[in-house]
Amino acid sequence: MQVDDLMAPEALADLACRLVRFPSPQTERMELEPAVQDFIGSCVEPMLAGWGLATRRDRMGSLIAELGPPDARAGVLLMTYAMTHPASTMRAPFAAEIVSTPEGPAVRGRGVAEQKGALAAALAVVARLRRRSDLKRRLVFALSSAGETGRHDAAREIVSSLRVPPTLGVVAIGSNGKVALGNKGRIDIEVEVGGTASHSSTPWAGVNAIDGARRLLDILESVRLDGAVHPALGRPTLTATSIESWPKATHTVQNRVRLVFDRRLLPGEDPDAAFKHIEQLARLLPSPWRVEVRRGPFMHPCAIAEDGAFLRHARAGHAAQGLAPPETFHSHSALDAGYLVRQGCEASMWGPGRMEQFHTDEESLLVTELVAGAKAYLGFLESALA
Repeated sequence: MQVDDLMAPEALADLACRLVRFPSPQTERMELEPAVQDFIGSCVEPMLAGWGLATRRDRMGSLIAELGPPDARAGVLLMTYAMTHPASTMRAPFAAEIVSTPEGPAVRGRGVAEQKGALAAALAVVARLRRRSDLKRRLVFALSSAGETGRHDAAREIVSSLRVPPTLGVVAIGSNGKVALGNKGRIDIEVEVGGTASHSSTPWAGVNAIDGARRLLDILESVRLDGAVHPALGRPTLTATSIESWPKATHTVQNRVRLVFDRRLLPGEDPDAAFKHIEQLARLLPSPWRVEVRRGPFMHPCAIAEDGAFLRHARAGHAAQGLAPPETFHSHSALDAGYLVRQGCEASMWGPGRMEQFHTDEESLLVTELVAGAKAYLGFLESALA
């Protein structure tokens, strides 16, 4: 395959298929998962090296390549993701088939709508820009070892390794091709309910932590998360996402239950205040149960201006590529845009891939949408780096 042909529909579809055929699913090892690290080191890194680009790996295994003048004072970060949702119940998740749909041919496979379609578009654009001598700003391509972790650790490591902090950032992930003007953040809150174990034939001899967890869920179910209401994102939410009990034994009154709650944050909300509020409510659980509350992974909310630099370059890039002006939206999900904005980098989640396809058993991406996404990235970067 010729590098200069990567923006062509067949070449882009083939590139997306190559990425999907190299599994990199989320496991309990998160960024340290060998399959994720191998995808970065054995699939993508050789591509960039073959294009003559110097690369490096940071302490979390993310891959970084930089283009443009080394003495530029400002840069643009193109952040992509290696990790995908697990195969789950999807048939042939890594076969990377080209399937027919009523809207045209599509690439089918795990992660293609969420991370790997946007990655393919980003790689095609990097290949196109690698020989440009007229770039005025630094372009940083980063393939993060994250993608499904729900925390900023990998993004923090990438940004801290850069000599020149970026002022604009694309968080390359499927967004129906729309530019995210903002998104909710998230803090996971772990609550452990303690009781006293006994044989289940004499339940009165123990204190069942399951009963305490049920009481706790009733307390939190009645919570109204008052405060600011975002005009597009509405109110914050609190959702139970996990429950597990111990000891792992038959016929035993449980002495420990661990619950995890997902507390979504609106732009401008204080995560410390949000955590303390839930902590105070959890401590209303009466005796004889014991309760312990801990902070889990956290992601910042995000908001950018509709008349800011990001949208100006996105609109200019669309026009230059003959595309309709980009639509905008607000997302209830959380990724790394919020962290980048906190670092002074105006960033948005943006890329080819329909969000309703994420984690489904028939995840796919239309080739036409993949091509449009690559053109949109190219137009944006040509405008932002000029």
